[in-house]
Order: sequence, then structure tokens, then C-alpha cells
Amino acid sequence: MQTWPIQDAKARFSEFVQSCIADGPQMVTRRGAEAAVLIPVSEWRRLQAAARPSLKKLLLQDTVRVDMLVPPRGNARRRVLAAAQ
Repeated sequence: MQTWPIQDAKARFSEFVQSCIADGPQMVTRRGAEAAVLIPVSEWRRLQAAARPSLKKLLLQDTVRVDMLVPPRGNARRRVLAAAQ
């Protein structure tokens, strides 16, 4: 992975993007610290697909993931209705 100072990435943006397409992810640094990474679209789509399962995969799983479906209850109290008179 090649590292680009942010000033160089801005000044030579076309070269920066072309390097990403040809050579893979490119690191951008700001004041010497890693700040961002430019990745090809195909890599981004692969990461997005791997990050979360599709609805079909969730429904076809052997194990039930109830903890994901039911939000946790808060400490709110239920209102007590006054008896009708």
C-alpha cells in the first residue's frame, strides 16, 4: 500500500486515483498520521457485502437471532389507568 501525504494526493488526484485502480488501496496521511484510505470500487463492494448479511441469509440461518429483532426495554414505567367510576 502506497502512502500519500494529503497535499500530494490533492495536487495529483488523477494519479492518486489511477494508482488506486492499478495497485490497490492507497493510504493518505495528514501531518504524518494515517488519515484515510482510498480503495477501488470492487473492493468497497466486497467489503460492504461481507459486513452485513442479506435478509435472505438472516431468514435461512439455523439459529434464531432474537436479540437483534427485539430492542432492549428501558426503565420506563407503564401508566396505570384509573378505574372507571
